[in-house]
Amino acid sequence: MMNAEKQEIKVRRVSSRKRSRDSLKSHLTPAKKRGSTSLGQCPDSTENGVFTGAMADIKATEVCYYCSDNEDLFGDYDSILGDSSFLAKLDCAEQDERRHDSLLKQACDDVLTDSILDDFREESLKDLPATQREFQEEVLEGAKRDKRREGDKTSTPFRNTVEEETERAFGNRTASSPKAKRRVTDQLKRALLCNAAAPSSVSRTAVLKEAVVSEEISFAMQAMETVSAETTDLGPFFGLPTKVKDLICKLKGIKNLYDWQETCLNLDCVQERRNLIYSLPTSGGKTLVAEILILRELLCRKKDSLFILPYVALVQEKVRGLASFGLELDFMVEEYAGSKGRFPPVKRRNRRSLYIATIEKAHSLVNSLIETDRLDNLGLVVVDELHMLGDGSRGAVIEMTLAKVLYASKTTQIIGMSATLGNIKDLQTFLRAENYTNDFRPVQLREYVKLKDSIYEVDPKEEDCFKFSRPLNFKYSSSMQKIDPDHIIALVTEVIPTHSCLVFCPTKKNCENVAGMICKYLKEEFLLHKEAEKAVLLRELRNSGNGSVCPVLRKTVPYGLAYHHSGLTGEERKLVEDAYSDGVLCLLACTSTLAAGINLPARRVILRSPYVATDFLKRSQYKQMVGRAGRAGIDTIGESILILQDKDKTMAKKLVSAPMEICYSNLMHDNGKGVLSLILSLIGLNITSSLEQVKDFMSATLLHVQERQLCVERSLGETVQECVGLLKEKGLVAVSADARGEILQVTRLGKATYKGSVDLTYSDELYKDLSKGLESLMLDSFLHLVYLVTPYDLISQCKPDWMIYFRQFTLLSTSEQKMSAAVGVPESFVARKAAGQTVKKNMNPVVVKRLYLALVLFNLLKETNLWSVAEKFQLSRGFIQTLLSSSSAFCSCVLHFTEELEEFWPFKALLAELTRRLSYCVTAELIPLMEVAGVMESRAKQLYNAGYKTLAHLANADPSALAKNVENLYKKQANQIVASAKMLLNEKAAALQEEVDDLLMMPLDLPQL
Repeated sequence: MMNAEKQEIKVRRVSSRKRSRDSLKSHLTPAKKRGSTSLGQCPDSTENGVFTGAMADIKATEVCYYCSDNEDLFGDYDSILGDSSFLAKLDCAEQDERRHDSLLKQACDDVLTDSILDDFREESLKDLPATQREFQEEVLEGAKRDKRREGDKTSTPFRNTVEEETERAFGNRTASSPKAKRRVTDQLKRALLCNAAAPSSVSRTAVLKEAVVSEEISFAMQAMETVSAETTDLGPFFGLPTKVKDLICKLKGIKNLYDWQETCLNLDCVQERRNLIYSLPTSGGKTLVAEILILRELLCRKKDSLFILPYVALVQEKVRGLASFGLELDFMVEEYAGSKGRFPPVKRRNRRSLYIATIEKAHSLVNSLIETDRLDNLGLVVVDELHMLGDGSRGAVIEMTLAKVLYASKTTQIIGMSATLGNIKDLQTFLRAENYTNDFRPVQLREYVKLKDSIYEVDPKEEDCFKFSRPLNFKYSSSMQKIDPDHIIALVTEVIPTHSCLVFCPTKKNCENVAGMICKYLKEEFLLHKEAEKAVLLRELRNSGNGSVCPVLRKTVPYGLAYHHSGLTGEERKLVEDAYSDGVLCLLACTSTLAAGINLPARRVILRSPYVATDFLKRSQYKQMVGRAGRAGIDTIGESILILQDKDKTMAKKLVSAPMEICYSNLMHDNGKGVLSLILSLIGLNITSSLEQVKDFMSATLLHVQERQLCVERSLGETVQECVGLLKEKGLVAVSADARGEILQVTRLGKATYKGSVDLTYSDELYKDLSKGLESLMLDSFLHLVYLVTPYDLISQCKPDWMIYFRQFTLLSTSEQKMSAAVGVPESFVARKAAGQTVKKNMNPVVVKRLYLALVLFNLLKETNLWSVAEKFQLSRGFIQTLLSSSSAFCSCVLHFTEELEEFWPFKALLAELTRRLSYCVTAELIPLMEVAGVMESRAKQLYNAGYKTLAHLANADPSALAKNVENLYKKQANQIVASAKMLLNEKAAALQEEVDDLLMMPLDLPQL
């Protein structure tokens, strides 16, 4: 049925009938397709692809539209043939069959005997599509009746021959040659035609049609495998299978994309994999575009992807959200945040990985990939909040990461999501990227300001920038006027409790005060709104605090109000955020950090003041806050109201009408610390080995693009030369000479510094502390190790309470007190300070404060109760939470630091366990549960008490049973927990399997006879 000549095969839609996945998997299906649910490889994102390979008959095949979705083999396409379709030429086929009847009989006689019906037993029929199964059953019954009447008159293919050939052709594809496949195809063709010639109650045309369909499926299966290596177009959803669109609808509730999203995904630069920066207002739907591009990279190009997000909470949220996609589409989702993440990552042979990382972890990850020569496996890097390039030291880390990717890999695509910037051209030059900008918002935003008791609409076209809108109608008593002179109560009660509201405040204390003040004047009906749900929230807050609840939240939550700032613990923040998203809370009084973090939109956003602490708002901060107004799919309009005093009116006009801010490189931030770190890692990674090469690399940075503005006193070349000199002085870089000139190399300390991501300011001090600690390391408690990993950068925030210090010191064991004296803090010193006496001997204040923080952490590890430790040391629980998370991250850095220095070998095992304990700070049995993204301490306790005691328990749990067995756990949350647990279990199992494979792999350099 197939000619040996060149044949163009076009894919065209001939039927909208869908076929189920199982019905397409028959005994004719290749083993690879039967045994895996993973998506097949796919082609480049082009309209046309070329079929080459396994079937020598087909020299060139033109593809119009190809869909190889596992959910449906052909999607909406039931034929892969166009003008030359077998189904389109059935009449010709039937006439040819009659004309060559004698030849057909002769061909049958050569290979046919017994009955073909035995070959198609009931067990083989169950795997056929419904239409074929019904047909075969009719043929089976009719032929059996005929056979009983006519005996053995009908000749049919010899069973064993066909089965053996079929098994060899389809069951063991890797061993079969194209020639063998053609023989099997011819054999099956003859068998089907002979079967069609047999007497039955079905018409010859129907028999031929079914034979042709079976042949098409068999041919398509083989053709698909050949095509998959050549093309990256898996289906109609932007090159992805329809299954991806269905998953987005099911898991995200998104049925259709916005027009701008479709336009962006169809840009030439996206199709051709060029770098892209796209800029839209907050809440415009930027992230979905990035996720679709990531899925294309993972599924179609079979390359790993890196998604960089600014905060740990955002990384954890994204890991939870994409874990279900990973399970359905067969790729790994790996978290790189805090102390989590492997360097280098596990090298997977059969699966692709999506690394979701914070800014700092992404930099370490890229370094490890460059060092192991695996950066080319990274096909795509997506950066959220790209405008953070201008954000101090973190911006410098983003720039270093992207500059290394650009320099070391020519195949890795970079996609940046950014707020609208005034100098986007600079970023385009740096990233060699194109730009797509749109002002789309799913919900219209109206900006207002409030002066005295009047509301003005913001209109930059107006001469005064503000246009009168309406007076504020709310009757205030004299006492209310004194307590609330800014009329916040009037503004919020216009929208709550029916709608939601965010009130941004300049300080953390102001957040708590505003929430408490509003509650005083709310009516009793607010208490009745979602009363049961608010009672559940209070109970969960109490459980998270081991029986303690913040007094402010205890008062405000019954009214549907709460505050949100860094003073809350991580678990409290998550509970408050979830309650607000679910509509249990209708108002949050928050700081500006909420606008930059997790997406919590509101009908109305109120800016309590145009200040953040004592600094006047920046244009970007203002836009980020007001951008939270308007909930897509819920509100038709969003409102923002900026409360102004007369003295701020002029500044406010500039704020609302000023052009967008300029994003500058921060490599020179903090006396050029970024340049120093970058040069050290470049030399350590062997990217550069001479001063000229370093200068060449620096010419590809954003700093070079903005050299005129930022390198005023001396050129970039001079700055680089000076930094190399400083690294030599610090003992981090050494210079050797050869025939080519001076060669730059990192010292052992330099290598440990960049691999541990240790701040250059503290690397020498850390080395001395570890060396001194090794001389008299105390191992009968964690105190000494905890002291060594207490972060240096938090010391400036510590102000010891000397009475508490002395009380805690006296509770230490004798060996712990000796350790304290050894590091430089004797008991006598603490006693004198507590008594208010003058201490003549000068003590190192850094050591004293660091030991105080170490005592806080030491108590936390012993008690695992953050509330009681906060009360004991009179510190905010938010600060203790920050101290704990910073310590776990720094402990991980110190671990990598010591791994590069042989003299510190005892620390390797000790710090690995301490990192784990600091990361979770719970009893040992809860740690496996808390490794799952989104599971906090109180939830881990609930799961453990409900019988889910291990990761395997969670991974194999039924989400419905889980939601039923665990109090206050919704089905959606249960689904996310189970998906995250499965992904983590798969990740651990895959890592172990890779180790096994490496052990069993035959060495390539094995000596031979």
